[in-house]
Amino acid sequence: MSLAYGLLCLAAAGLLTCTGFLALLLVASFRFRRGVPQVAADEYPPVTLLKPLCGMEPNLPANLASFFDQEYPTFEIIFGARSRHDPALALVDELRQLYPSVPVKVVISGEPTEANAKVCSMRKMYAAARYDYLVISDSDVQVKPNYVREVVAPLLSGKVGMVTCLYRGVSSGGFWSRLEALGMSVEMTSGVLVSDLLEGMNFALGPTMAIRRDVLNRVGGFGPLGAYCADDYVLGQRVAESGSEVILSTHVIDHVVVNRALLPSLLHQVRWMKSTRFSRPVGHLSSVLSFAMPFGLLGCVAALVLGNPVLGGILLLTAVLNRVMMSLVAGWHIVGDLHALRLCWLYPLRDLMGFGFWLASFVGSTIVWRGQRYRLELDGLMVPVEVTMSVTEVRYSDPLLTEPVESGLAAERIS
Repeated sequence: MSLAYGLLCLAAAGLLTCTGFLALLLVASFRFRRGVPQVAADEYPPVTLLKPLCGMEPNLPANLASFFDQEYPTFEIIFGARSRHDPALALVDELRQLYPSVPVKVVISGEPTEANAKVCSMRKMYAAARYDYLVISDSDVQVKPNYVREVVAPLLSGKVGMVTCLYRGVSSGGFWSRLEALGMSVEMTSGVLVSDLLEGMNFALGPTMAIRRDVLNRVGGFGPLGAYCADDYVLGQRVAESGSEVILSTHVIDHVVVNRALLPSLLHQVRWMKSTRFSRPVGHLSSVLSFAMPFGLLGCVAALVLGNPVLGGILLLTAVLNRVMMSLVAGWHIVGDLHALRLCWLYPLRDLMGFGFWLASFVGSTIVWRGQRYRLELDGLMVPVEVTMSVTEVRYSDPLLTEPVESGLAAERIS
């Protein structure tokens, strides 16, 4: 019985901490809604959009088209791929013809020379960038026409060195994709906003990073990031440490979940949790206190053992209501995800899964990313272990790739 009492006390303490986390989220949500001070500009500076690619993904045509369709006076888009035969580049060529007024460059990075292939590509893309204001974004995100204007505006203030964005998860189809998307909208949003409230933004989120060239050069450019898994976190951290502010834009973007089946979805979420464990070990360890359902279930079982089913039901119901409220606040109110409203009753299940991913993150130190196996080390350093699969290349005629740019290839067509 003493063990049951101990577990009941543990459950009560856990429910107390996750309720405190929810209270902090409510405060952070009001703070976020106030927004960041906007700098009035008579003329916005020209911008280079950096967009790394790696094969075809669900919703890729719409994702990329949204970056061409920007209401911004002057911008160019630089796409990066490992191979000139990457099938995503055929789509780039189609979009270039649909939007002939948008300058486009393509940089071929070749085989990566460091663990993080994306950073290797970014380094060569950066060398081809014409403008001093840069917006870096992943291929699995979709944005609104005012996106560039809103993320660049804060950079016009000299004290702001980087702008990053929250994102809502968008399912590509299927139950497991919806659950993963729900986690993006709710769990990720909650963690970022509470961290910003308590510590300030001392990191960045990969789906969008806007930065000035002088700030990027001051922290060493992309070069030092090639050995890290969470390059976005490290870059944001270095910008903050350099004395420039990293701020969270009120512009929320769509992040498309590419995993539809159960196993790929589970592996992707465990990989992300492992990355967080090695990049932010203290924060990752303490994040266990933000989950509600494990403590609710633990309290329910302990109360049943002690012969008090009413107390058990109250504890479980408290956990469920806590998670429903978090889905409504973070997912619906903050990032505007209607699925977080419609599926708020399902979020307790996603919360329990999130706890499972947290536990799994402590099992081993290897991850698989883009077909390559890596071992994670302290601070998120990645060490390649072995190649686990190969990527089949689809060949096609590519009129863009015509001229070399440093160690890669690029093409430019400006109307």
